[in-house]
Amino acid sequence: MRYVDGYVLPVPKKNPQVYRRMAQKAGKIWREHGALDYKECAGDDLKKTKWSVPFSRMIKLKPAETVVFAYIVFKSRAHRDRVNAKVMKDPRLGAGMEDKPMPFDMKRMVYGGFKVLVDA
Repeated sequence: MRYVDGYVLPVPKKNPQVYRRMAQKAGKIWREHGALDYKECAGDDLKKTKWSVPFSRMIKLKPAETVVFAYIVFKSRAHRDRVNAKVMKDPRLGAGMEDKPMPFDMKRMVYGGFKVLVDA
């Protein structure tokens, strides 16, 4: 059964290219180490409805930020654990970021690992 790591995080609107470059690099690294799919999606329709709480409220989004929803797909949880172990050891992941702040607020990032219930 496939397994997914999911993330929701606030990204400043002022310079989305900085985050995009970091995400493209990360996606390439995860895919090289075996992830089946890697997506980073910028918030577009984040309105509250009668039956839902928008991601923007969940992470206490500020006016100068947008929401990014990201996910990585793996063959299984064991596969995820093997791939993530390789990724965390890959020196390219942090290369060039040592003396720079992260381009988002990590303290407000939401993360979880998920078993896939439906794969249509």
